[in-house]
Amino acid sequence: MNFIAWIVMGLIAGTIAKAILKSSGGWVTSLVVGVVGALVGGWIGATFLGHDIAGFFSLWSWGLAIGGSVLVLWIYGLIVGRRR
Repeated sequence: MNFIAWIVMGLIAGTIAKAILKSSGGWVTSLVVGVVGALVGGWIGATFLGHDIAGFFSLWSWGLAIGGSVLVLWIYGLIVGRRR
């Protein structure tokens, strides 16, 4: 996938993850969470499931990106929640 596709997928995956976990933040937060989540999801998929993020229109890619984004946002919430 090219750079623009990663950005778009990350923005959408981060927004979906924030909606699932009912988290707040702007589009930059969604973008960062989504791109990092896509990387984490791709790594988990390649390591444990035998599937990597293949292309923009692949359901595996979207599932891994959203799942990774939810995981990253959940871990971030645990870390930040402890400091409060």
